[in-house]
Amino acid sequence: MNILMKHFVVSCAVFGLVVGIFSIKDVSAENEWKPNKPINLVVPWGAGGATDGVSRQTAMVLEGLLGQKIVVVNQPGASGSVGTKHVLDKPKKGLYWTAGAVKDLGVYKVQGLLDTTLDDWHLFLNFAIPNVVAVNASAPYKDFGGLIEAFKADPGKIKVATAGVNSAGHTAIEMIKSYTGIDYKHVSYDGGNPAVIATVAGECDVVPQLAKEEVDMLKAGKLRALAVLADAPLKIDGYDQEIPSVKKWIPDFVTAPIYFGIFVPKGVPDEVISTLTGLWNESLVNDAGLKTFAAQNAMIFDPAAGDTAMKKAFPMVQLDAWLKFDSGDATIDPSTIGIPRP
Repeated sequence: MNILMKHFVVSCAVFGLVVGIFSIKDVSAENEWKPNKPINLVVPWGAGGATDGVSRQTAMVLEGLLGQKIVVVNQPGASGSVGTKHVLDKPKKGLYWTAGAVKDLGVYKVQGLLDTTLDDWHLFLNFAIPNVVAVNASAPYKDFGGLIEAFKADPGKIKVATAGVNSAGHTAIEMIKSYTGIDYKHVSYDGGNPAVIATVAGECDVVPQLAKEEVDMLKAGKLRALAVLADAPLKIDGYDQEIPSVKKWIPDFVTAPIYFGIFVPKGVPDEVISTLTGLWNESLVNDAGLKTFAAQNAMIFDPAAGDTAMKKAFPMVQLDAWLKFDSGDATIDPSTIGIPRP
């Protein structure tokens, strides 16, 4: 092969490589989703609660990354199923999302609230939040053991405030009931924040809601934390006392992280999910503001998408689904919709 021919072959190879590179970039650009209208994020719980707070913080970060406004709308009702159904019924264009705890989304069908399963959704996790059993600061219960004794001494009388059936707080007190045999008077509120305020005001005796919803009142000395439903004690920035694990009193207590996130119904264009997944794995995971927000509110910042998100969140879905089945609060066997007993 003469020198001219060699130059020609090399030039063609280089040209082909360049064309290939630009082709890859063009394909990537074509698959990048750039929403041309505001996105609606429906929070299916009341304003001021954990779902509302973490959703708004995440939405602010995503607005900057997507270059589009995200309108957060609270639409509570029927344990979160009303707002979730609203999103599920919307045209699948990627402009309607919902939010909340994955364990709520995973048990709607078990409870007969909404005909949907996790297979209908793309999961984008942001935070894991533990439940904390707390009481009014002036309550006579000095520790979790004393509270359990009081429940047993006066069954069905002690008022427990939660954000309603299927809320994290209701799941928490039902888990405690399953281990101890206690009975209690359930008082349901339209969100975690109202449940906390009711306990501070003395309307109720106990609130087992999420740490994020209680943290301000704990720091202000209006609530006193008795136990965290986690394997290890919990230390909150700005709260002097370490909160002991429920395992101190119930060693065989089994729990799992309650993961929160944003959920996009399946059926939306592929570029919506590929764009969000890229943002989650490359940008949101390193966001300093969200890390600080987590530290200040007794949460774990643990972003995940896709299969990884499902693996992280599913253990609590299992625990909650079978808790409801065993207590008679389910309308179907969880195993029939792909939720095996843990």
